Amino acid sequence: MTTRSESLQTVRPASWWHPLDDGRLQCDLCPRDCKLHEGQRGLCFVRARQGDEMVLTTYGRSSGFCIDPIEKKPLNHFYPGSRVFSFGTAGCNLACKFCQNWDISKSREMDRLMDQATPERIAEVAAENACRSVAFTYNDPVIFAEYAMDTADACHARGVQAVAVTAGYMHDAPRRAFYARMDAANVDLKGFTEAFYFQHTGAHLAPVLETLEYIHHETACWLEITTLLIPGANDSSAEIEALTRWVAERLGPDVPLHFTAFHPDYRMTDVPPTPPSTLRRAREIGLAQGLHHVYTGNVHDREGGTTFCAGCGEALIRRDWHDIELYTLDAQGACPHCGTAVAGRFGSAAEGYGRRRIPMRVAMP
Repeated sequence: MTTRSESLQTVRPASWWHPLDDGRLQCDLCPRDCKLHEGQRGLCFVRARQGDEMVLTTYGRSSGFCIDPIEKKPLNHFYPGSRVFSFGTAGCNLACKFCQNWDISKSREMDRLMDQATPERIAEVAAENACRSVAFTYNDPVIFAEYAMDTADACHARGVQAVAVTAGYMHDAPRRAFYARMDAANVDLKGFTEAFYFQHTGAHLAPVLETLEYIHHETACWLEITTLLIPGANDSSAEIEALTRWVAERLGPDVPLHFTAFHPDYRMTDVPPTPPSTLRRAREIGLAQGLHHVYTGNVHDREGGTTFCAGCGEALIRRDWHDIELYTLDAQGACPHCGTAVAGRFGSAAEGYGRRRIPMRVAMP
């Protein structure tokens, strides 16, 4: 049994770094390549230099736990209607001016990390609460990769799956280790120009595209993509056409794409919310480019939340927000009308968890 004393070891050696000739240590987790003197932290704030090694300072610590519907991640083709045990830590390796979870991802205060739990305890609580999966979310799991990977291993030992909600900004070696342990991922494709990425996130587009291609073509991890459309920033028809064409050509028509609505937050409070008409336009563009499953999010739109058969066009899974009103897939995940298989991971029926969000405390024994 895990003891409480074991949960307090929150500083752990980090993977993926090397020493430089000038005495600094370089973090090799993501393309930021932070180069640190003694006592310094990377841009993510949670990976730091202590003595002659790099450490992860938030291992076993969380900003909170919740049971969510899987559709909230959003994942529409990964066991619809199931419950997912969600948690994050603090910090982020991007600097998005529009961050919708900035109080967590931009936190520089460790007292934001209210809960402590070992990977084994997280897996135990998830199983006890009939959660099909555990999601690393709220902030980017890339920066706490070692903790997420250990938790995924513990979950798999109990028959619970692992989900990453991420911006996909990482180097090749950690990417391979990380996604070998993930069963599903939703990757935020923030926009589709280098200018947008550099100006609004402080990062670059190319590594994210590399992550998307790697996940889809070289792993068994189920992939869905989300793009938050920001008025005047990344919502032009030309950019949406380029994005959806790239997805169709480089990933294929069956990767689900979610266009979601921005609300004013963090350093972009002067930008208005995304009109629902923008999301509907983006969805129409994606479908015209040949994508089979394009969704709208953060708005009330039954059609934009419905999964349609790519073969005959029949509605197969109808959603109202996160509630499933109709589920007609057969036990093999195929359309009962024409037999066309729907890409994804499906059970013989939707699990019907609904739209509830239940905060949890994970006390160590």
